[in-house]
Amino acid sequence: MADYIQAIRGMNDVLPHESALWHQVENSIRQTVHSFGYDEIRTPLLEKTELFKRNIGEATDIVEKEMYVFNDRNGDSLALRPEGTASAVRLGLEHGLLTQGVQRWWYMGPMYRHERPQKGRYRQFYQLGVEAFGVMGPDIDLEIILLSQALWHNLSLQAPLVLQINTLGTSVGRRAHKEKLVEYLNQYRHELDEDSQRRLQTNPLRILDSKEEQTQKIISDAPKLSDYLDDEAKAHFDGVCTGLNALGIAYQINPALVRGLDYYTHTVFEWVTSELGAQGTVCAGGRYDGLVEQMGGKSVPAIGFAMGLERILLLLQLQQQNLSQSADLYVVSTPGAARLYALEVTRSIRLQFKDWRVLTDCGDSSFKNQFKKADKSGAKWAVIIGEEECAGKSVTIKHLRDEQAAQAKMPTTELFVFLEKLRSC
Repeated sequence: MADYIQAIRGMNDVLPHESALWHQVENSIRQTVHSFGYDEIRTPLLEKTELFKRNIGEATDIVEKEMYVFNDRNGDSLALRPEGTASAVRLGLEHGLLTQGVQRWWYMGPMYRHERPQKGRYRQFYQLGVEAFGVMGPDIDLEIILLSQALWHNLSLQAPLVLQINTLGTSVGRRAHKEKLVEYLNQYRHELDEDSQRRLQTNPLRILDSKEEQTQKIISDAPKLSDYLDDEAKAHFDGVCTGLNALGIAYQINPALVRGLDYYTHTVFEWVTSELGAQGTVCAGGRYDGLVEQMGGKSVPAIGFAMGLERILLLLQLQQQNLSQSADLYVVSTPGAARLYALEVTRSIRLQFKDWRVLTDCGDSSFKNQFKKADKSGAKWAVIIGEEECAGKSVTIKHLRDEQAAQAKMPTTELFVFLEKLRSC
């Protein structure tokens, strides 16, 4: 076996035949968030480790087990970003943007977590993040959910996606519920799974979304957060539910849908599918009204969501979408002066038809082999330039998908009129 270096486990290459689907997804995302009036931000891949320890929580699996952390040459502890919200808030505080009224942002790029790789979950994974700051009421919650729904619609995603929602209430109600929850779970401490026993001391709300059968039986009778909602929390959630009903967006209320950190409040939601097995959450979001203040700023209401691109790609691949990168034109030529003239003509075509994919044959292939490659490229038309065409500043056009169609020879100056007619057909 060849002794060559392979990619790091869980950090995957994107191959040429896969990139068309990536571009489709990314372009659709950009168009969708732009239509909602959200502006792009870009944050570094590397941040100070403390940013995530303070804001994701030292007792979370992300910080305890999954972050890529190292000391740089100055001895500073740095981390590859495991998620985007902490960086977005850091950006907003550092540049004074969160005091300048309502902010609507989006970002897209790689995140890093040292998890066990499996289908739909990788150590380097790509994520869309959407964040909105400065709006208190349920209408911004509805806008964020509408935006996420628009992404599925604009991608023509056919996989069934279910919107699940819940409310975490206000910090006062959550504290009261947390006390009763811990008191209840302590009675069954030794019957809980190992992760839940650890979370009982650090992050008890996360026990509520445990998938362990024995733990699920215990929490089925645990104190319900809904019993601790105050009037403010009930009014906010009623506003979200009323809005979803009015907008015709189907949803399920899932009382087990929680977030373990104290800065989350009110609405949480997820879009889930049964098409991807264990990795069924495609998009997760919620309000985090307490985070900006926790990071040292003034209190600013906020809501956002994150969407994993790899899982979207998997769902689109399940639809067996034909997303070939077919050429629009294939330029066939003979070596020498004709080849140089072909390159000149091709350059002019690309300048005038910027959205076309135009391939030029290079090397010493015979005309027969060049036409085989032209056919394989998926191009409908070939532009042929031999010695005769070069001498006469002309080209020959051949239809590659219609054997009955005659070749047409024309001056190069007429080629662009011909191609313009093709584009308008």
